[in-house]
Amino acid sequence: MGRSILYIGNKLSDPNANPTSHKSLAKALESEGFHIYSASSLKNKYLRLADMVFCFLINLNKFKIILIDVYSTQNFWYAIIIARLARLFRKKYVPILHGGNLKYRFENSTYAVNKLLKNAHHIVAPSIYYKNEVINLGYHKVDHIPNPIFIKNYIFKARDQFQPKLLWVRAFNEIYNPLMAIKSLELVLRKYPYAELCMVGPDKDGCLETCKQYVDNNKLPVTFTGKLNKKEWTRLASNFDIFLNTSNIDNSPLSVIEAMALGLPIITTNVGGMPFLIEHSVDGLLINKQAPHEISSWVDWIVQNPESTRKITGRAREKVLNFDWHKIKEDWKELLA
Repeated sequence: MGRSILYIGNKLSDPNANPTSHKSLAKALESEGFHIYSASSLKNKYLRLADMVFCFLINLNKFKIILIDVYSTQNFWYAIIIARLARLFRKKYVPILHGGNLKYRFENSTYAVNKLLKNAHHIVAPSIYYKNEVINLGYHKVDHIPNPIFIKNYIFKARDQFQPKLLWVRAFNEIYNPLMAIKSLELVLRKYPYAELCMVGPDKDGCLETCKQYVDNNKLPVTFTGKLNKKEWTRLASNFDIFLNTSNIDNSPLSVIEAMALGLPIITTNVGGMPFLIEHSVDGLLINKQAPHEISSWVDWIVQNPESTRKITGRAREKVLNFDWHKIKEDWKELLA
């Protein structure tokens, strides 16, 4: 039982959902000899909650500790319910703070947040941003452990030159502001008529159709691939030279970390946890949200300054080496001992 863990979170894997960090962490822990019981992969919110509770109860005597993914949307309440069960049955639990808008929860669901964090065995923050936020709330049993990647799976491409070939990888959701990437391309095309944009990801809230309509109306060179798995999109990335992250709300997105590992220069909005992941002009470029003209300016700078950009991408790769599972696994082993 000492090596068995219950892991409750988002393990959805379907055409309408991006892969989550749940699967990668579970797989990594299993590679170290842990046995993982996990839930839930069900889409219906009521069935998903029932599945989580059932998984908890049916395996109650098989584990001593629970990992709980904490998001800022309705999934937040799943975490609250499972944590309450853990306290009821005297099980240790570790919240893992993922949601890009968790700060909203910290401010507007104060009682539930305090119950969750106060009684946690420990708290894991994949971003320094949320570690600081939790400390500011008065809770100090918090560790920064990044979402794991296996760096050997990411081939770094050293580029002699950078072309205005733009890549965007995220679910189509208003909070990720995909239309900003398209409007940025419009501006880039004024100077670089051969520029192009590829957008990878499933539709989440209907804004994919809005983006496609805008592209059709303005006859823009944008490719929509739909959802691709990790191997597919990282292979595709070698055909592009600049990575865009246009979020209005964000934490520490895995797609940005993976793009850093692949050698793509990052242009990202400076929202939420992004300034804690990207240091401006050191290992990436930060812009204001809702500012496509800033993206256009930095794309031009990248194209005109390949030597400086190579230094930025090299430092970005060095940074994400620290996210490799072989670097962080001892932190997890110590936490779960």
